[in-house]
Parts: sequence; C-alpha cells; structure tokens
Amino acid sequence: MGWSSWDADGFTIDEAAFKANASVLAQIKAHGWQYAIIDEGWYTKNPSGADLNAREYQLDEHSLLIPALNRFPSATNSTGLRSLADWIQRQGLKLGIHIVRGIPRAAVRENLPVAGSSFRATDAAEIAATCPWDDGNYGVRDNAAGQAYYDSMFKPYAAWKIDFVKVDCISNAPNRPTEIRQIATAIRCAGRPMVLSLSPGPTEISHADEVARHAQMWRISNDIWDGWPFEHKEPGVDFPTGIAAAFDNLALWAPHARPGHGPDAGMLPIGMLAPKPGWGEPRASRLTFDEQRTQFVLWAIARSPLILGSNLTELDELTRSLITNQGLIEMNQGAWTSHPAAGLPAGDENVRVWVGIADPFPKR
Repeated sequence: MGWSSWDADGFTIDEAAFKANASVLAQIKAHGWQYAIIDEGWYTKNPSGADLNAREYQLDEHSLLIPALNRFPSATNSTGLRSLADWIQRQGLKLGIHIVRGIPRAAVRENLPVAGSSFRATDAAEIAATCPWDDGNYGVRDNAAGQAYYDSMFKPYAAWKIDFVKVDCISNAPNRPTEIRQIATAIRCAGRPMVLSLSPGPTEISHADEVARHAQMWRISNDIWDGWPFEHKEPGVDFPTGIAAAFDNLALWAPHARPGHGPDAGMLPIGMLAPKPGWGEPRASRLTFDEQRTQFVLWAIARSPLILGSNLTELDELTRSLITNQGLIEMNQGAWTSHPAAGLPAGDENVRVWVGIADPFPKR
C-alpha cells in the first residue's frame, strides 16, 4: 500500500512536491499506507527534454544512475537519496524508486567500469534488448558481467535505505526473465529487503510461478488510467487500459495471489491527476465516484497491491473516505482466500461477484 508520483507528476516530480505528497500519506499511515515512491526520471536533469540527450541522465563514474541535484537538492553524488530516505522514515513511511531495466546507453558508449568488478559496460550490455518505449538503456546480458552490473546497482540502493524498487519494461511480453532473476539476486546480495515491483503488464500467465518466485508484485495489465473502458482503434493496442479490463485480469490471476506476492492490477488513478500526469492533460479523474469506488473495492477484495496515483495535496473528502475505509483495507491485507464466484446464472456478463474471506479475529 502506498503512493507513486507517476499519475500526478509523470517525469517531473521534484523533492518539494514529493515531500508534500508524502506528508499527506503520513497522515493516513495508520490505515496501512506506507510506501512513498518516486516514479520515473529522478535521475534526469531535464525531465521534459524531447530526447535522450536533452533529458541529461545523471551517471556516476561507474555508469550508475544518481539523483538529479537540481531536482533533489538534499541528495549528493556520494550518498544519493539517503537524506530523503531518512526524512521519509521520520514520517513513519518507506521510500521507493522507479528504474527502467538495463544499462544506460551512455555508459556503454563510454565503456565505463562496472563497480566492484573487472568488467566494463560493454561486457554487461545486450545491445539488441532495448525497451520499445524508452530510449535510455540497453538490456543486460545473462552473464557474470550482467549480474555484476545489477549487484553494483542495488548495493548503493541498500545504502540509500531504499525499501521498494519498481522496475519498468521487464514484465510484459516479451518479458526479460533473466533480468528479473538477476535483479532479485542483486537485492538478496545487497543486504536490505526491498519490494520488487515488475512493470508494466500484461505479464503472461505462463510466467506466474516464475515471477512469484522472484518478485513481490507484478503488473497484469498495461497502464490503468481513468476510463471505463478505453476504445482503441487499432487491434492489439491496450494502452491506456480501462478499469473494466481488470475484472477478467484479476479473475485469471486470483489463484496466484498469496501473502507477500501479489498480481498487481495497476495504480489507482483516482482524485486529482495533476500538475503533469504521466498521460494526458492535468485533470480530476474522469472516473465517476461510483466508478472509483468500484475500482477500489475490486482491487481490495482481489488482493491487488494498492498504489495511489493522485496528487495527495489536493485530496478531496470523497477520495479520502474511500482510501481510509478500514473494512476494505483489512480485506485487502488480511484475506486468506479471494476468488470470483463460480456457477452464477447465465445472462448478464456485466455482473461479477467476488468472494473474499478474512480472519475475523483481530491481530494481537
């Protein structure tokens, strides 16, 4: 349970806006909300740049991403986001970040050394394995150099006190099972537990056991946005994905949800999506309150991770009442079984019934 900056701020989140949202999240932490996540682009000096060069990735001498100091002034090149993590912990929260899988192209072009090893960037890079929608990285080879690169990446994240890492362009088809395994291995070696979130989807159901072995959450659809549903003119296009698609997706994945490992139905695009959302114009969610409530109830009873996407500094009372509904939260966090009801009368495919059972006895 937490909040991510993507739906409200896209690439543009900075330290001041992040702290402002985290401060509101801290006000509702008693309901279970705990992860504050800096989404994509915290390492770019100019996040609104039109291309890779204009965005100005910030790298250290070992080809590792570091915070853009013009946007995160409490960071340093040597301690990264450690100061921000300390501040987050004082609020009673945990800090998360977003990365795109792979190794920066600039690191490969300059053939920078891989920290803590005798390898260099070209030894670790798989040039053909680029991300279709992000031009920042090459893939990472399934070899000792590739593992050394990911080990060198997650060791400083542990020193920064990072608790959650969302890895993008890794779970949808064709997914990158070798990089998922390498990242999970790197986290174990880093010496600090971190939630591993795989994005985007849809993750193929044939990979269910594999992703559950390595990650705590994995996306089961493309990005969910504020529509019900979205009409796509081209066949096979699933971005953006509407709320209606989640009913079938969650039903398919229900047998694979278990404590500590959950199919992720996507972020919750409720409330205010501004000042610069990751898709579309700044706006209040186009979902009606009934649609927002239906989404939240479905996510809760189906045991999906709950990641808020709204600008929490503009949290309205209806949204606040929804995300602090303790009964729904206890079902999401405590249900030991949840599944669609079987054997319903035929006739209306728009009627769905879910059954969830939570422990009726309070925890001591």
